[in-house]
Amino acid sequence: MALLLGISLPLMWLANEQGTRLATRAASQEMSLLARRAATHYEAIFNDGLAVVTLAAAAGTLLDTPSPEAAAEMAGDLAGKVHFLDRALATSPHIDGLYAGRADGSFLQGVGDRRAWRETLDMPRGTDHAVRSIRPGADGKRRATWRFHASDGTLLARRDGGETGYDPRRRPWYRAALAAGGTPVAVGPYTMATTGELGLTIAIAAADDPGTVVGADVLLTTISELLSREAVSPGARGYVFDDDLRLIVHSDPALMARLLPQLSSRSRHARVDVDDPLLASVRPLLAAPGDGGLHRIDIDGAPHLVALEPMDGVAGLAGTTVVIAAPLSDFTAEAAALLTKALAISVALIVAGILASLLIARLVSRSLTRLAGDAARIGELDLEAGPPFASPPLASYVEEINTLSAAMATARGAIRSFALYVPRELVRKVIAAGRQDPGAALRQEVTVLFTDIRDFTTVSERHAPEEVVMLLAAYFERLNEIVEAHDGVIVQYLGDSIYAMWNAPEADPDHVDKACRCTLALVAAVDMLNAENRAAGLPELVTRFGLHTGVAVVGSMGATTRRQYTAIGDTVNVASRLEGLNKEFGTTVLASAAVRDAARDPALCFRPLGAAQLKGREAEIAVFELLGESG
Repeated sequence: MALLLGISLPLMWLANEQGTRLATRAASQEMSLLARRAATHYEAIFNDGLAVVTLAAAAGTLLDTPSPEAAAEMAGDLAGKVHFLDRALATSPHIDGLYAGRADGSFLQGVGDRRAWRETLDMPRGTDHAVRSIRPGADGKRRATWRFHASDGTLLARRDGGETGYDPRRRPWYRAALAAGGTPVAVGPYTMATTGELGLTIAIAAADDPGTVVGADVLLTTISELLSREAVSPGARGYVFDDDLRLIVHSDPALMARLLPQLSSRSRHARVDVDDPLLASVRPLLAAPGDGGLHRIDIDGAPHLVALEPMDGVAGLAGTTVVIAAPLSDFTAEAAALLTKALAISVALIVAGILASLLIARLVSRSLTRLAGDAARIGELDLEAGPPFASPPLASYVEEINTLSAAMATARGAIRSFALYVPRELVRKVIAAGRQDPGAALRQEVTVLFTDIRDFTTVSERHAPEEVVMLLAAYFERLNEIVEAHDGVIVQYLGDSIYAMWNAPEADPDHVDKACRCTLALVAAVDMLNAENRAAGLPELVTRFGLHTGVAVVGSMGATTRRQYTAIGDTVNVASRLEGLNKEFGTTVLASAAVRDAARDPALCFRPLGAAQLKGREAEIAVFELLGESG
């Protein structure tokens, strides 16, 4: 009972803590993602306008005539301007208008067929975009003309706007752009005079036409809609603050409607406040040094999560910050309700568990002891027949134990079969070396041996497949025994070839000498096997050997669902190429200079054969024939 209570009560507490923590973490990630998305959307809107005005200023399409009105009288030039304005306005739904102001006070503006413009200008049916031109007359008065065009550029109507007091030279965007001297500037955000929507102006002075400035109005009201539409919880709210910590966007549509008229003053120093208790706690976070991130604050005793996302990726938006705030209870309330329900269920289960545990313990303990012994032997890869594996299957009153016993018997048989494909000794060495991690791969020195049977294709062609399989089975059996006897491991069978390795997974300071002695033993074993084959009328399996030592990446490699312990690197490639080089030298065993230099046993005899060019390598390599052991 004490054990059951001692486990159950802490687990219930941990479940509550973990549930709350996971809910908070998920909420934090979602809030951070939404803040980043809103910031990216804001930057995209800004970049749309920036790209358009930069292109217009560089191309000079809107600037190449003395005055917009004079250009209007020239059909070809006007058509080009109209087409350019149409294409520019079509690039982004956020662009409210594109215009150019000149040093003489003339002005050319293009707007799309958005609802606000249609209602304000009473556009003719079929209008795709409208163009306004303003120029000063000889009497000093300024007159405006509106032209309404279809989507193909056809002029639908021309309307005299009469006298106007609008002078681009007095506008903030014009002055700011001239002062910046060719660098794009952002003015705003503020409410647009015509549409009443929130936006900002991006402007740039034309380098090739002094006194001319190209500007574009972009809308920001979609930021409020995004924050409102994708709130992470019912109580979540979103904000956008400019570099003066002035609130310019609110996710609540009602509060945003109250915010827009206050922004129409275009004064960057006018503090705009709305009835939102979160603002008083959010602003200190903006003023604190740092690069945003996630914060946890208390508002009226209730913990809140606040995500800050500065928008410093675009120079014109430097200092602007997107903020997402939400009560923590929005994310933990469901976990708390589940905990209360779980507590009631847990108490009932604990009482029943106390009664059942006494009986189950007696039924389970004896069977588990035996199963634990079986599992320990399987873990040690002791899969040979005999006690306790030869004993009758385990029988228990607990069906799960019977199922576990049957599953372990199946696993034992499966592992015994699988051991035919994955060498048992290699698995033991990997475990003993502490490299069970399937992702572990290390650089280390290894000695690699490659073998290959000469003209094996011809042998296979001249004999039945069953006979070839029997020949290879006897051949591989002898080679495998010799490699393991010399503390090496066969990494892979490659058709009729063998890929063996020393000094991995277990370290062996004598790995080069053992590999050399193993190779000589393999040569002798193949000669003996060929003698037996000749006596039995079977074909000989003439084998060539390539031996190299060096650094390789060793570990478990492959796909997620299928891996192989192997070595990869130039060392492995050189060993394979040396095996193939036996054809040119007419030798049986070729070793590299690295093997000759690393060999400690003075009895090992090497015959120098000079330098050779290996396939795939630029530098030549010194090769030696391993002859045997002196004496």
